[in-house]
Amino acid sequence: MIAIVVIAGCYQLLSILACLRWIFSPRDQPAAPVPVSVLKPIRGLDDEFLAAIRSQAAQDHPNFEILFGITDPADSARAEIERLTAEFPRISIRLLTCSTLAPNAKVGVLIDLASAARHSCLVVNDSDITVEPDYLRRVTAPLSDPSIGLVTCLYRAEASDWPSRWEALGIATDFAPSALVAPMFGVSEFGLGSTLAFRREDLAAIGGFASLADYIADDYQLGARIHKLGRRNLLSRVVVSTRLSAGSWGGAFKHQLRWARTIRLSRLGGFLGLPVTFATLWAVDAAIFGHWIGALALLGIRMLAALTGGWFVLRSRAALRDLWLVPLRDLWGVSVWVAALFGDTVEWRGKRLRLDRQGRIV
Repeated sequence: MIAIVVIAGCYQLLSILACLRWIFSPRDQPAAPVPVSVLKPIRGLDDEFLAAIRSQAAQDHPNFEILFGITDPADSARAEIERLTAEFPRISIRLLTCSTLAPNAKVGVLIDLASAARHSCLVVNDSDITVEPDYLRRVTAPLSDPSIGLVTCLYRAEASDWPSRWEALGIATDFAPSALVAPMFGVSEFGLGSTLAFRREDLAAIGGFASLADYIADDYQLGARIHKLGRRNLLSRVVVSTRLSAGSWGGAFKHQLRWARTIRLSRLGGFLGLPVTFATLWAVDAAIFGHWIGALALLGIRMLAALTGGWFVLRSRAALRDLWLVPLRDLWGVSVWVAALFGDTVEWRGKRLRLDRQGRIV
């Protein structure tokens, strides 16, 4: 038991070091802005949708376009996109009704958007992502280095209902530190749906978006395939925001379960290694076996790691407001991991999908 406590404590200390490494890393080097096409697959209205897409249009970038893709001409987001177009008449904003069918419907939309995009630098982000005015300049600047193939971003989550706050706390205090630890061990092939910035030529070299059409984790697959071209994937210092609306505890659990099963099927080794991050679980076990000093020390290190990643990296209000709930959220995370060990189905936007052992939709 003491050995497990020591290993879990070392991981938490490593996550603090990874966060500090990110915080004190050099600022992004400025580069001459290149023309950018922002691709936005849309299905329905997310919370604060107009504010999110307005932030995408209000960029201090000299030459960019935004392409929105819907599959239903009567999509509820259409009116808000048309409102944005009227508000920013000088920005090239296009709304396309996409018809390409794919097991992953989002990728079908991306196939059509990429085909219609005018520029060689592409940025893809989820429909609910809110960004700062210097976002496009900063996430595309690293691509001036030919060794870098993809730039991705951490994200903070905002929420109002308790199930969504629970998810936001996990993103800030568990997911973000883990994402920063991974590159320290040479794991950098991933991309996050919060931001994917890359070159059109690299997309073509991996077979275009069509090569990702069967996969549930299209963002991870894009990053992994560009990485295999011999390029480096970069985790930017830019942090974006998203809005969560789980609606219920069951919805939050299903959302987390989809992520966990996707990780298991995309990166089995990484998934099976996750128990080393379960500091609260091992602290509870140590206390049960009478190792109170080790339990309290491990829990204290875990809380410090949660604060460092959640606040000092992400500036997440959830990390400060709900920090005292981290141990309970950690145990919830353990239950999600156990559930993800079994089964091959996920729920995504109201649909139940079955996945094969490579994470493809079947």
